[in-house]
Amino acid sequence: MKSLRLVAAVAALAVSGSVFAADDACSVAIEGSDAMQFNKTRIEVPKTCREFKVSLKNAGKLPKTAMGHNWVLTTSADMQAVVKDGMAANVNNDYIKPGDTRVIAHSKVIGGGEATEVLVPVAKLKAGDAYMFFCSFPGHSALMKGTLTLK
Repeated sequence: MKSLRLVAAVAALAVSGSVFAADDACSVAIEGSDAMQFNKTRIEVPKTCREFKVSLKNAGKLPKTAMGHNWVLTTSADMQAVVKDGMAANVNNDYIKPGDTRVIAHSKVIGGGEATEVLVPVAKLKAGDAYMFFCSFPGHSALMKGTLTLK
């Protein structure tokens, strides 16, 4: 009898929207702040996902030219070179060198109160490889970074 009540409770939660659907395993929400920090430093992507959606919100108040944030994904080995090349690319190119094939995915640069999304093609990721996500706004990657793994 208890198991039937548990099943009914879970079903009620699912109907109310409190239980995440299976597709939610293929997305993550992350925030950047005026303190140059992401609220997450580790992301795990299920290998069963075809695409992985990253929803980025800039929880700060400053404009993108002063304290903009983006979300960039590269291999760990490529991160520093992408950051260096991105500095010269300016805000109009989202601090990403145009055509940079080392960049697996990236969002646009957003200012305080803004939000954006980026889709990561999971087929470009390999289990066991080391990946880094970071903000490529000049100077931000020292603090605004984390690891991404394919599980």
